[in-house]
Amino acid sequence: MTLHRILSWTPAAVVFDCDGTLMDTERHWVDARQRAFDEVGITPPAGFAERAKGLHYTECGQLMADEGGRPELGRELADRLLWHFRALVRDRPVTMPGARGMVEAAAAFAPLAVASNCPREVVESCLDTAGLRHHFRAVVVPDGTVRPKPDPDVYLAAARHCGADPADTMAVEDTRCGILAAVRAGLRVLGVGPWPGDETADLVDLWVETLEDPRITGWATGRRPLLAKTPKPASESLPTGAGLPATAR
Repeated sequence: MTLHRILSWTPAAVVFDCDGTLMDTERHWVDARQRAFDEVGITPPAGFAERAKGLHYTECGQLMADEGGRPELGRELADRLLWHFRALVRDRPVTMPGARGMVEAAAAFAPLAVASNCPREVVESCLDTAGLRHHFRAVVVPDGTVRPKPDPDVYLAAARHCGADPADTMAVEDTRCGILAAVRAGLRVLGVGPWPGDETADLVDLWVETLEDPRITGWATGRRPLLAKTPKPASESLPTGAGLPATAR
């Protein structure tokens, strides 16, 4: 990690992950996976929760099926997973510690976006519930042309929507899957959450336990906007594979 690459820098844009970074909804994915496993009579193997963290729900469903020895159930498990998650997330998810203050401070000096592997309606509903949606210029999720994390597409598209070069953009992430996506897109990365181990932490520029860390709150409130750039139209789509680095740097 290189602290100066975050704490002595003002990004031209900031892109946030949603689950586990802005919103405390990761627990809902854990519960939804267990319910789906129970319904088809599969016991998750040891360590499954960590391997599944951050995956797109379709990829998670297939991983559940493969590791449970029932690969033919991939689509069914993905559907069950998403159904249970949507039901659970209606419990009015709360923001993660420090997330609201970080968003409000960052919005004062840079355009913001969200890059998530969740379905759009889930992300936007969570942000609306938390009263944060109006701070974000764009919400980018996988679709027919934008691949899910750990591919870099959502971060490249989010930077584009903010009118910023990826190299001038900061990602805020909590999972290895999302960190790989941001690094592959060429963003600097602020990692947040429990210590992930040296292998993952070495990929980011700074790791903090929560966004309430005084180094981050002081940094965010002390930034001043860069010279304004003309943003690219938010309606532009990102061609699949266009200019995407193949591996993490």
